[in-house]
Amino acid sequence: MIIFPDIEIQDGKCVNLIRGRMDAPRIYDLTPLEAAKQCIDAGAEWLHVVDLDAVASKEDSNYKLVEKIIQFASDKAHVQVAGGIQQLKNVDYWINQGAARVVMGRAAVTNPTLVTEAATKYPGQIVVSIDARNGKVVIDGWKRATAFEPLALAKLYERAGVAAIIYTDIDHEDESPDASFSQTTEIAEALDISVISSGLVKTLDDISTLKYLRGISGAITGRALFGGVFTIEEALEVAAQQTTYAPLQ
Repeated sequence: MIIFPDIEIQDGKCVNLIRGRMDAPRIYDLTPLEAAKQCIDAGAEWLHVVDLDAVASKEDSNYKLVEKIIQFASDKAHVQVAGGIQQLKNVDYWINQGAARVVMGRAAVTNPTLVTEAATKYPGQIVVSIDARNGKVVIDGWKRATAFEPLALAKLYERAGVAAIIYTDIDHEDESPDASFSQTTEIAEALDISVISSGLVKTLDDISTLKYLRGISGAITGRALFGGVFTIEEALEVAAQQTTYAPLQ
């Protein structure tokens, strides 16, 4: 299973959003580039880099900083770029800059034709991000619920040929008392493409649990990693352990 260190950038700083709130980020005491170097030097093969200012449609986004991360990673690791990618020219830009994958979230709900066009143009390089709360897909920083059910939306893009689905279980992220791994499990078992879990990793035990879920190819982690709950080395070690699946009944 792949560990994707989650490097979220706001105003040039390495941050993490609590419950999706842009106005009250947790700010870490290292720059985004330092975070990238730290993870890659420790053995990370992928980075998940999010430009939060681009999500908020700010004119002064963090493009140059993301470019530096891609340049540093170069022949060392792959970079998966996310944040405000809602036009084909945005996809073209990041692929041309050297991004291994481009993540499309809001556009997957508002402009499915665009996502399908991008997946056709760049096979194996487009990832769809689905955020879900109370059984419905939400967009616009988790503020607006849609009529889409997560699995139905994921199935749509599986047929469109995207490389993977990032599934964020907001109920678990919000520490709802009824939250479990069940929603992510359902999505992963129902799809024939890779599913990357987001919002579930709070401890090393969570990484170990995700390894035993069929269809989970990776896990995005930021708050626990940069908050000191575990190190990237520890996360990679757990993720690399051999897994034996029980036979289906």
